[in-house]
Amino acid sequence: QAQVVESGGGLVQPGGSLTLSCTASVRIVGHYVMAWFRQFPGKDREFIAGIGSDTYYADSAKGRFTLSRDIARYNFASLQMNSLKPEDTATYYCAVKRYDVSQDPSEYTSWGPGTLVTVSS
Repeated sequence: QAQVVESGGGLVQPGGSLTLSCTASVRIVGHYVMAWFRQFPGKDREFIAGIGSDTYYADSAKGRFTLSRDIARYNFASLQMNSLKPEDTATYYCAVKRYDVSQDPSEYTSWGPGTLVTVSS
């Protein structure tokens, strides 16, 4: 099973930006894809964005969040989050699975421990 680690969470003011990073122990080109989810207290994890050969976004992320892969590092991707709102406060998780990006968290086989993002003044 792949190992996944997130970094970059923290406290940011409304309207600010934050970049989350994810490193996996597998290559995210070819057979694996990487995705970001977030979880609000008492809620299920929700898909934000995923990347493999293409990049996919949830409607809530389009226009504000950008997921990109470091071409020189086959196991690394970053999620740039702009114009953050208090309602973006959540624990953010990176996950990997084989083959295709999915919005269903149950399809992902490896997860990071999560990183907390707090948007508050």
